[in-house]
Amino acid sequence: MKVAVIGGTGLIGSQVVKKLNAAGHEAVPHAQSTGVDVISGQGLDEAVAGADVVVNLTNSPTFDEASPAFFRASMDNLLAAASRGGVGHFVVLSIVGTDRVPELDYYRAKALQEDILAAGPIPYSIVRATQFMEFIDAVMSWTTDGDTVRLPATPIQPIAAEDVADAVAEVAAGAPLNGIRNIGGPEVFGLDELGRITLSRKGDGRTVVTDPTAGMFAAVKGDVLTDRNAHLAPTHYADWLS
Repeated sequence: MKVAVIGGTGLIGSQVVKKLNAAGHEAVPHAQSTGVDVISGQGLDEAVAGADVVVNLTNSPTFDEASPAFFRASMDNLLAAASRGGVGHFVVLSIVGTDRVPELDYYRAKALQEDILAAGPIPYSIVRATQFMEFIDAVMSWTTDGDTVRLPATPIQPIAAEDVADAVAEVAAGAPLNGIRNIGGPEVFGLDELGRITLSRKGDGRTVVTDPTAGMFAAVKGDVLTDRNAHLAPTHYADWLS
């Protein structure tokens, strides 16, 4: 199959392209650096021409109240181009629990993206992943003050980016789900516990203080960002750290 991977040069997209090509498909990466702009629509018709599948891995440049507008415009443009091009399967990567955290602008924006896709004219698949292991350092940096990192005890089920790419590539190569597949890491941690494990393994002298008001994930109530019944990825966090 020919697969147009929009956002195909990023953390997940570059690996999806590699995995699909290794499996014998023709996966082509598209991004702003290749002349494709999902907001203006520049290059979209050319990018999806002849594609059997479109995988959309683009992301909003911000996590704030501007993010819904990004996903609205980008999905409208991509679906229109894919429809004109006769694409038979449209795949997006989303987040486990995105429809259960209305307090967060970005999660509302991702839920909007899913709704636009489901209401669109093209058979589709949504892959929802839990939080990437690769993002834990950034999450800690948001609430670091000197040698103290403040983190809530929000349950997190970290998954390795490579495992996410495997799942996206598998779904893209299959029949449309016309629904959602949840994927997650094999273990659940409190975010504060995950911070302590990370700092200890890296020999980082900062101290994690449990603070239920700290950072973006403080708005998350309960364990909505985890799914123990999801398709579980093989990579454990301790192994990924090493």
